[in-house]
Amino acid sequence: MEIKFGTSGWRGIISDEFTFENVEIVTQAICDYIKEQHQTRDSRPATVVVGYDTRFFSEKFAEITSAVIAANGLQALLTKRDTPTPTIAFEILRRKASGGINFTASHNPSQYNGIKFSPAWGGPALPETTRTIEENCKKYLVQPHLVKKMPFAEALKKRRILMIDPRPQYLQKLRKIVDLPEIRKAHLKIGVDVLYGTGREYLDDLLKEAGVKVHLLHYWRDVLFGGRPPEPAYENLPELVHIVKKEKCHLGLGTDGDADRFGIIDEQGNYIQPGHVIALLLDHLQKTRKWHGVVARSVMTTNFIDAVAQKHGVTVRETPVGFKYIGDILVKEGLIIGGEESGGLTIHGHVPEKDGILACLLVAEMIAYRKKPLSRILADLHKEVGTFVFERVNFHVTTGRMAELKQTLKNNPPEHIAGIKVQKIVTLDGFKFILEDGSWVGLRLSGTEPVVRYYAEANSKPKLQKLINAGKKLVNRK
Repeated sequence: MEIKFGTSGWRGIISDEFTFENVEIVTQAICDYIKEQHQTRDSRPATVVVGYDTRFFSEKFAEITSAVIAANGLQALLTKRDTPTPTIAFEILRRKASGGINFTASHNPSQYNGIKFSPAWGGPALPETTRTIEENCKKYLVQPHLVKKMPFAEALKKRRILMIDPRPQYLQKLRKIVDLPEIRKAHLKIGVDVLYGTGREYLDDLLKEAGVKVHLLHYWRDVLFGGRPPEPAYENLPELVHIVKKEKCHLGLGTDGDADRFGIIDEQGNYIQPGHVIALLLDHLQKTRKWHGVVARSVMTTNFIDAVAQKHGVTVRETPVGFKYIGDILVKEGLIIGGEESGGLTIHGHVPEKDGILACLLVAEMIAYRKKPLSRILADLHKEVGTFVFERVNFHVTTGRMAELKQTLKNNPPEHIAGIKVQKIVTLDGFKFILEDGSWVGLRLSGTEPVVRYYAEANSKPKLQKLINAGKKLVNRK
């Protein structure tokens, strides 16, 4: 077996790849990395924040990891309950910890679990870090007896494991960022779906504190997530759409399994694309905060963000897919807002990690400020900067076709797509074809499964459909 970290940590099927032994191996590899880094960083005892989501056995995996950390002479700070990923990031920074390990497979189906590792800077580990951890894992996969262990109860007794509750301080941070008094003035009614995940008693509690009448869905633990992936995409939010329409809510808000991603439903029950939410919030933040800095977006995210940035005279940084790159920009350059099409964002002064709870609260703040329905706010912004229609489609192909397509795109890329000339090709992450009319399409070939992720954006739905049809031909042609 080989342990590989993807865009957001190491993931595997529970009891198949994701076993107690492999979790111990990955933890030992992370401890080796932390000890090496810590020796050159400072003389304080190294501490590691450990959290987990609502998946099957997540709390047990977290206990096993904490015991390995303790056996390595480090101190594990283990959360008392399931905890959102952005809260773990905040706690790493607040405590000046040496890193954090969170057990979650985020938005993936229930049979998966995963380890997200964040170094001392609080963001998702960058490739150079995960490569080191992967190399460390190789030794322990061959010689698992070298993993250091001690009983959990003993480590707890010796205070090498401390139980912590990061929730109060994290909520206090959000109170400083979000204008809850303004939300209170608006007397909002909002549907909230936490999708059986860690967002419960975080998002809903702050909204209630702000005087919002909350219709809360799926706030109990279900390790099967109701039979759907805990991803706040339109197809997984039918109950939220229903409650918004039935109760005439101003808004519907959703978070994923570890509450780092968001899903937004407007007052009519329409799903708002995450990239459009980022564009809306960029406009809102510049009108209300007037921060200085750059905007960061991943390569396959809508140019609607660029148009709004241009309106405000702000520079856009385009990154590979993976929030670690956006977090890195926040730390090194200063950020107004950064986000990606899959439903993650962060803002100036916050953690270098995506935060679905914050995103939802900011959307509520925006409609409170504007005193307009979300659909109107979006339509008004389109009138100002232009219309952007975006869609992502997953094409399932054979492994052989994946290899052929990769070679074709690399060696013989199309010169026209849907009859429109290709003006520029961006290979920052996958293949992005900028067309001469301003439309674009992108292809990313999965490294773990025979899936081609196809992205398209145009200024009208008919043109977008032509681009999607062209994508089908491009991907499936023989």
